[in-house]
Amino acid sequence: MDRAAILEKVIEVVQDTLDVEEGTTLGDATSFEDLGADSFDLLELVTALEDEFGLTFDDEILQKIKTIGDAVDAIVDAQ
Repeated sequence: MDRAAILEKVIEVVQDTLDVEEGTTLGDATSFEDLGADSFDLLELVTALEDEFGLTFDDEILQKIKTIGDAVDAIVDAQ
């Protein structure tokens, strides 16, 4: 899967998991903090991403994921 396809899928998971308002533009630079995600939301999001892509993130990687782009990069690196 190329980066663009992963980005599209991550955005879908973020929209579903965090109940992002319709019409909100999301991209690489969108931070989860800006979307109002708290620690529970982030845990739920990480679990959804792990399930979607069939992988497990190390704790070290999880601490670095602050934006949608960070999540995409982590998934690309894990493949």
